[in-house]
Amino acid sequence: MISATVPVLTTARLTLRAPCREDFGRYATLLASERSRGIGGPAERPAAWSRFAAELGHWVLRGYGLWAVDVTETGETVGQVGFWHPEGWSEVEIGWMMFDGGEGKGYAHEAALAARAHAYEDWGWGPLTSVIAPGNRRSEALARRLGAWPEREWSTPGGARTVIWRHPGREALA
Repeated sequence: MISATVPVLTTARLTLRAPCREDFGRYATLLASERSRGIGGPAERPAAWSRFAAELGHWVLRGYGLWAVDVTETGETVGQVGFWHPEGWSEVEIGWMMFDGGEGKGYAHEAALAARAHAYEDWGWGPLTSVIAPGNRRSEALARRLGAWPEREWSTPGGARTVIWRHPGREALA
């Protein structure tokens, strides 16, 4: 049996946990929408399933991945935040995607801070990146709020034009 241990992280309002099959509906809805342009969408449900499965497989293959983000008080799943490092990428990315109704409440910021702190403090990682499509203003604003800055343009192995945003290292955050 293949398995992975996914740590549970908590913040004042959120629980970051392993994604599960029940999360797929909201995930597929996001990937089918125009809001997913900055993350490779829109995508039909079968393609969304393949991507969802790949993200779960990241935990097994790399030992890290994206967490499902729940509002602790209600149990509502509002998005995903965590780490992504597919084949052909030179560095680990900290990324985020919020489901419909999960934006504009500071959830992505709170979850990204918790994930980044976990990576720096518990895993001993160095500075992270975020890969953001040009013009994705909401992601650019969140990256800035996290202290990141645009470092350079980069094309993914699939040819998508992006900008690498560099996060401060743990020393700078201490």
